[in-house]
Amino acid sequence: MKIPMVDLKVQLESLRPEIESGFQSVLDSAQFVLGPNGAALEGEIAAYCNVAHAVGVASGTDALHLALLACGIGPGDEVITSSFTFIATAEAILYVGAVPVFVDIDPATFNIDPAHIAAAITERTRAIMPVHLFGQPADLAPIKQLCNDHDLRLIEDCAQSFGAAYQGTMTGAWGDAGCFSFFPSKNLGCYGDGGMIVTDDRRIADRLRTLRNHGSRRTYHHDMVGYNSRLDELQAVVLRAKLKHIDDYNAARRANAHHYNELLADSKLVTPFEDGKGRHVYHQYTLLVPERQAVQQRLAAAGIASAVYYPIPLHRQEALRNSQVGLCLPVTEEMADRVLSLPMFPELTAEQRQEVCRVLKEVG
Repeated sequence: MKIPMVDLKVQLESLRPEIESGFQSVLDSAQFVLGPNGAALEGEIAAYCNVAHAVGVASGTDALHLALLACGIGPGDEVITSSFTFIATAEAILYVGAVPVFVDIDPATFNIDPAHIAAAITERTRAIMPVHLFGQPADLAPIKQLCNDHDLRLIEDCAQSFGAAYQGTMTGAWGDAGCFSFFPSKNLGCYGDGGMIVTDDRRIADRLRTLRNHGSRRTYHHDMVGYNSRLDELQAVVLRAKLKHIDDYNAARRANAHHYNELLADSKLVTPFEDGKGRHVYHQYTLLVPERQAVQQRLAAAGIASAVYYPIPLHRQEALRNSQVGLCLPVTEEMADRVLSLPMFPELTAEQRQEVCRVLKEVG
C-alpha cells in the first residue's frame, strides 16, 4: 500500500467545481492582483481569527519579513526565537538586519521554552518570535507577559498552525502580528505560494499594505521603499473555498492523530504531546523514535512515506554558522536527532493509519 505524506488530490476533487468556477470568474474579470477575492479573503480570515485586520502577501516568508518591518524591527535589533524550525523564521529576521537569538525548546511540545527566554533578553532585544511548530501552540501566556514586562514586540510564526488556539484565542491573535503560510501542504493551503498577516493594530496593518505594494498607497506615489508581495486572485479563490471547511479539516487531522496514538499506545515510540492549554491542529504528526534511519527504511520498503522536520537545527546550519559559534541547545539537538513525521492529512483513511502503525510496531 502506497501511503504519501500528504495527498492534495483527494481534497481537490471535493472542491473542484467551486474552485474552477472561481478561476473562471477571475479569468473573465482579468483582475488578477489586489482584486475582490483577495479583499474578501482578508475579511474572512480576520473574522475567523477574531482580529481587526488581515493582509495578504505572497508567501509565509514574506509574512514574517514584512511583519518585522511593520513592527519596527531593524538593523542591530535582537529577536528571540527557536532554532527548531524551518529556516524562513531566521531568514526573515536576517532580512531586516536583525539578529536571531536562539533559545532551547520544550522536549514535549517542540516549541520555544519560555523558561529560557528571560535569560536571553538584552538591551538590544526588540521582539520574541515563537513558532507554533507542527500545529501545537507555543506557551503564549508567559511569553506575552515577558513582552509586556520588557516592552517587546510579539510576532507569531503561525506557518503551521492555522486554526490552532491557545486558551481559547486563535494563534496569530496573541501578538502584535501573526504570520501564516499558505504553502500547498499547510492545513489551509493554496495551489502555489501565499501568506497572510493578522493584527489588531491599524497602524501595523496600514504599513503592511504599503510595504507589500512597492511602498505605495496611491498608484505611482511611493511613500517608502517597499516590496512586490501580493496574494493573487487565483490563490485567494482556492483559499476561500478551503477556508469554509478548515474546522472540519483540522478536526479530521486531530481524529487521525488520536487514532495513531491509540494504535501505538503499546509501542516504545513517543507519540505527540498535547499540553491542554491549546488546540493542536497536527500540521505534522511527529514521533520520537530510536534508530530513525532504520525506521524510515522499513517504512519506505513498505511504500509508506515519512519525513524529518528538522534534521539540522538552525544554529547548526551552514548559512548561520558564523553567527552562532559555540551555541549549544541540548534539547533542540536531541529532538533533531530523534523526530520522525508520519503521513498526515484530513483524508487519511483508517486502513492507511493501521498499515502505518503495523509497520512501525514491527521495528519499534
